Amino acid sequence: MILPISFHYIKPQLCIIIAIFFFATTVLSSNPKFKACTPTSCGNGPSIKYPFWISYEQESFCGYPHFEITCMDKNPILRTPTYDFQVKDISYSNSSFTVANMAAYEDNCPVPLSNYSFDQTPFTYSSENWNLSFFYNCTREPIDYPTYEVDCAKNASLYSFAVFHKEALEHKNYSLNECQLMVNAPFIMNASVNFTGLLKMNYIEILKMGFLLNWTAPDCEYCEKSGGRCGFDGNQFLCFCKDKSYLRSCGSGRVNWRMKTIIGVCSGVGGALIVGLCVYIFIRRRKNSYVMSYIQSRSLSSDPSSKDTEKGSHSFTQSIIPGVHLFSYEELEEATNYFDPSKELGEGGFGTVYFGKLRDGRSVAVKRLYENNYRRVAQFMNEIKILTRIDHPNLVKLYGCTSRHSRELLLVYEYIPNGTVADHIHGERSKPGTLPWHIRMNIAVETASALKFLHLRDIIHRDVKTNNILLDSNFRVKVADFGLSRLFPDHVTHVSTAPQGTPGYVDPEYHECYQLTNKSDVYSFGVVLVEMISSLPAVDITRHRHEINLANMAINKIHNQTLQELVDPNLGFESDFKVRKMISGVAELAFQCLQSSKEMRPSMEEVVETLKDIQSDGKSKSQPEVMDISSTSDDVVLLKDDPPPPSPDSNAVSKTTTPNTSG
Repeated sequence: MILPISFHYIKPQLCIIIAIFFFATTVLSSNPKFKACTPTSCGNGPSIKYPFWISYEQESFCGYPHFEITCMDKNPILRTPTYDFQVKDISYSNSSFTVANMAAYEDNCPVPLSNYSFDQTPFTYSSENWNLSFFYNCTREPIDYPTYEVDCAKNASLYSFAVFHKEALEHKNYSLNECQLMVNAPFIMNASVNFTGLLKMNYIEILKMGFLLNWTAPDCEYCEKSGGRCGFDGNQFLCFCKDKSYLRSCGSGRVNWRMKTIIGVCSGVGGALIVGLCVYIFIRRRKNSYVMSYIQSRSLSSDPSSKDTEKGSHSFTQSIIPGVHLFSYEELEEATNYFDPSKELGEGGFGTVYFGKLRDGRSVAVKRLYENNYRRVAQFMNEIKILTRIDHPNLVKLYGCTSRHSRELLLVYEYIPNGTVADHIHGERSKPGTLPWHIRMNIAVETASALKFLHLRDIIHRDVKTNNILLDSNFRVKVADFGLSRLFPDHVTHVSTAPQGTPGYVDPEYHECYQLTNKSDVYSFGVVLVEMISSLPAVDITRHRHEINLANMAINKIHNQTLQELVDPNLGFESDFKVRKMISGVAELAFQCLQSSKEMRPSMEEVVETLKDIQSDGKSKSQPEVMDISSTSDDVVLLKDDPPPPSPDSNAVSKTTTPNTSG
């Protein structure tokens, strides 16, 4: 018979019994699912872990149903109803992975006969993919356009081929109606392959490069940090830990009581009283860790599944960044009609932008950030504090953001209605004469002024391009995407460590040495100046292979004293002496901005002074005679008799004209 015992007078013997009971219970209740979900591989390829799992080698509860991997010849294979894909690489931190169609490795004629479909799966195409378009059974071949021959799919009278940039093919007066079938095959550019190398490859080698898919699944970060392994059991996410399973992370959260535990060995010792005492001691011993875990999860965590509401965190976040307006996720969801695809304004290096209408009637642009793992929330909030205090007439105004406890990080900017400079000079809004030189000159001055303002505050834009220069109804400049590069610095991805930026605009020294400076912005602005002069996109694969990159073309034209071949004929270069003089001066400035060595480029402050000098019909104090663009100035490293430099951006490939490939 067990006598009632006051807890304050527990004898040492009883404490020993309780300790033995607690130890035995902990040891015997070790979780077999923790060991079952040890990361493994097929032999080749990446390590496989949650949300993926290998059939016949791991239990199905180690991942999610659609993430099943099959090992074939030591390679990981993802099977879908229509195709089998080899998994080449997995980036767990970015929730993305690279796959290649197995047909490219196995078939004699590996041609995609239908677009890949991932409906009813958690997978979506990445915006970083390019398209290789396959045309089958065409009545004629394209003329003067680079194609990939698909000999195994053609016959005596009909042709089959593959091309990049099918829109440009149409501009060559090639009707797509001449072909019976067209299929887009996505692929992701390998950092070790430049455009010239890509043209030397055959289409099978390109298919083997694979393409990038993103996935959607509950985040495993907190579970792994606590020493657990993630899984899926009983229709819910679980964290398998060494002792038992939890709903979120080891040692915190509500225990999943469905987990089988072994408690019977010592069940007869001590009875109900000892069990109660054991639980009490366990709670006391773990109390501090529970409290710390709770506080930490409230202050640092932004788990989308958290019960913490935005309203509850509003005052806390407001105290961290005073003066920043915090929008609720529901408010912005309503403003954008639940992020309706028809309201997309475009995609930048850091997220997709949607048009929205706030409840107070304001039109806004809502940016939905790509990197959504919340590991940089504190840094994000600190940068928002900086950006909301930046005020310049030529920078897009940041209205606010969501709180750190929102299910997504969203930025809210003022809406600029008149499109981008790219739209007006070589895009959907471009028409001959609609953007005369005096407006272009003013755009150049205002853009340079905005960049100078940022540089004086140690903010490097990193993605200067005509697609990021917005225009209001009076054609006044509003530079967008400023400062976001500070939020997400360079980091190794599963593809490469290549610098962020857009092909055609990337500083060659930054690309080679991975050293980002404000002179990288100067180089990109030099490309913008050449676009303003020529009305040509920064990258266009339909041009001659030596002129695909606009910066390279401009350097060669200026060096060979054939600037007139570069200038848009609608700007009056031949007929208006004043315009000719200004364009020549801007070309000389662009030439200096595009120098391969950053030390030879002017600062953005010098660029602004020179542009204003040119605009006022004067001469720059720091630049040579603007009319003599071939002058051998000591500040210019490209001399008349020197060979032209290599292409400033050897990795330039276009999926439209100047696609964005940022982090």
